[in-house]
Amino acid sequence: MPWLTAEQALEKLGTKPQTLYANVSRGRIRAKPDATDPRRRLYSAADVMRLAERHAGRRKTETVAADTMQWGDPVLPSAISAILDGRLYYRGQDAATWAEHATLEETAALLWNSGQVAAAPGEALEAAPSLERTFVLLAHRVTHDLPTLGRSPKVLKAEAQSILSTVAAALAPDTTASPLHLRLAMSWCRPEAANCIRRALVLLADHELNASTFATRVAASSGATLSAAVLSGLSTLTGPLHGGAWQGVASLIEDVDALGAGATIRQALTQGRSLPAFGHPLYPDGDIRAKALMSQFALPPSYAKLAAVGQEIIGESVNIDFALTAMTAVFHLPDNAPLVIFALARTVGWLAHAMEQVESGHLIRPRARYTGPAIETPVKA
Repeated sequence: MPWLTAEQALEKLGTKPQTLYANVSRGRIRAKPDATDPRRRLYSAADVMRLAERHAGRRKTETVAADTMQWGDPVLPSAISAILDGRLYYRGQDAATWAEHATLEETAALLWNSGQVAAAPGEALEAAPSLERTFVLLAHRVTHDLPTLGRSPKVLKAEAQSILSTVAAALAPDTTASPLHLRLAMSWCRPEAANCIRRALVLLADHELNASTFATRVAASSGATLSAAVLSGLSTLTGPLHGGAWQGVASLIEDVDALGAGATIRQALTQGRSLPAFGHPLYPDGDIRAKALMSQFALPPSYAKLAAVGQEIIGESVNIDFALTAMTAVFHLPDNAPLVIFALARTVGWLAHAMEQVESGHLIRPRARYTGPAIETPVKA
């Protein structure tokens, strides 16, 4: 039987000496005294290689799992949306083409595999769209709605439409049964913005497995209520790296007005600050959603300068966060309009993913890779 020195065994295993000795004491690696030097021990090459191969497989699995959590390979099967070759698709339909004519309600019917979808008339609870009111209404529903387990897809689709109506009551308050983009435009007293709002709502309805959608699916996988799943998604959306990215874009525009586009970008790069207006990891040739939305209006001068200079200096096109913020400026919408539009639109996608996750019957339960202090091992008597 081939034997290895401690140095050779440690090189194969890629571990510390303490781990090697622990494996010997637990009977995982056989050892014997070195005949040429009684102070040294030799270790079974077969045992060492077996453990090394097992650890290599584990490290590979850990690496794959870690990579998939950060813009990596797909980790969940879904028939709802896909991003392929720089295009976004809703159940096989090109989203940019679909957005040329569809409403958010029609998009809900498509993503939910449902019949006609319509939000119920609102109650004019607020004079203007209110994200705070959305949280209150959803939280109230969470304590009253039934869990999803054991309920049919037909019943859940009806409940999804009810939840969309709840969200719309807060984000697009209106007592009529008008399409949601019209309700939102009228709540802002900007009827001329209705068509662009419609297009933005459709383009933002779903975007594969992003942070808020993953949070939604995790909640839904536990059997929680659909309203709880949507509330999970909405909470995640408010983060500055997700639905709140428009604030970073607005801040950049303020700097452009004060310093100029070139100085603003160079200063951000020099200081190591992010430029939330540019690029998207899933669209190497430019965010198709931004292109589809900005085709409907002319950029204000500051936005046009930032887009052009950014393309020249960093080589990236502007993204949907830039486009939403620009649309807000063009139509003089409230400052938080990008987040309101994002939340109302993505509610449709969250509900689609929640129902799909429930139908799968699987609990999402990833594992954690422990990186804390060394774990104490029991001392054998």
